[in-house]
Amino acid sequence: MKTPFRLDEHPRRPLPPLASPPEDYFQQLPRRVMQRVGPAEAAPRLGWLTALSAPLRTALAAVLLLVSFAAAFWLLPTGPTAAPPLAGARLALPAARALAAVPRAEAVQYLLSDAGPRVTLADLADTHVADHDLAADFLPGTSAEIQAALDEQPSLDVYL
Repeated sequence: MKTPFRLDEHPRRPLPPLASPPEDYFQQLPRRVMQRVGPAEAAPRLGWLTALSAPLRTALAAVLLLVSFAAAFWLLPTGPTAAPPLAGARLALPAARALAAVPRAEAVQYLLSDAGPRVTLADLADTHVADHDLAADFLPGTSAEIQAALDEQPSLDVYL
């Protein structure tokens, strides 16, 4: 069984004597604290910027951002007249002209030959050229030959 604890039975220790604070200590304390944590001096170069109000600084930042974007968009070279990023890319424009001078029939024959890259007729049929029909260039058959090839294909009665 526990013995009951009574606070009145335990005497207090005598308090040590405290030194009294200096005169006007608590009146000077807030000023001393504010001197230590006060704001740092603003840089003299940006003094005019800190003098502006917050909405005006925000508007100035937005205007500077828009001006820099517009300058980058209009002043930097883009498009076909832009300088190529690599030294070897300078040859790209004359190479494109030389490739355009090759007749289409020869290009198709090279692509379909064993010496060229592995290209099939299906790959050539997937080209997206809208100016003229490329099928006449690489399909070497007449309409009678095509009809005969279609007649040779087996058909199921289910689909008829």
